[in-house]
Amino acid sequence: MGSHEMAGELPYMNKYKSIIKRVGSNHGVEPSIIAGIISRETRAGTGAGLVNGWGDNGNAFGLMQVDKNWHIPRGRWDSEEHLSQATGILVGIIGSVQRKFPSWTKEQQLRGGLAAYNVGLDKVHCYSRVDEMTTGGDYSMDVLARAQFYRRNGY
Repeated sequence: MGSHEMAGELPYMNKYKSIIKRVGSNHGVEPSIIAGIISRETRAGTGAGLVNGWGDNGNAFGLMQVDKNWHIPRGRWDSEEHLSQATGILVGIIGSVQRKFPSWTKEQQLRGGLAAYNVGLDKVHCYSRVDEMTTGGDYSMDVLARAQFYRRNGY
């Protein structure tokens, strides 16, 4: 997704900016990373196929698309409770990547955590192919590119 497209979703993301910043602060996660995930998953709540907060054929819920097959979604689809739950899931999965791959750099562990957030820890095997099993084969890199855009825009 190009910067001009993200600029189009920026007004929608800005509705959640204060919540994103608060949740990021509470969980020790850069708000831009949270915004990057929201952008990738739901285009700030404007994505095609999102029905009452549900996407992925009714399997994933909320701005950050918490998978109901692995978690019980909490809060309204666009609430602070939802973002806190999803960010907590992200923090947990990054911790699991750190334990599984202790020799990776922090940046590599973040990429691994983002990939695992999308496909699960068991599908992350090595850094050189960290996105191999992710949606579109580019999930972590795309989220990080989106995060850069949102960082430049105050997240």
